[in-house]
Amino acid sequence: MNENNETDQLPDRLCVDPESPYYNEAVLARDVGIRFKGIEKNNVEEYCVSEGWIRITAGNAKDRYGNPLTIKVHGPVEPYFRDKK
Repeated sequence: MNENNETDQLPDRLCVDPESPYYNEAVLARDVGIRFKGIEKNNVEEYCVSEGWIRITAGNAKDRYGNPLTIKVHGPVEPYFRDKK
């Protein structure tokens, strides 16, 4: 087990976009997995546990700035570390 318990805590909100204030490179480096409504999701761009939503990519569509289009979906969110350190 890790001596630093803080690194084992996932944030309430996390985003993979480096421009976002919710981006955390140290946490993302540990390979975060997301279960949404009990189903493993691999296309999650952002999540918020307390508000109960995820943003998932909408296929290969891009917005006018070249960023992937996302859809906000509501339901129970369960983030976890895949690496199980």
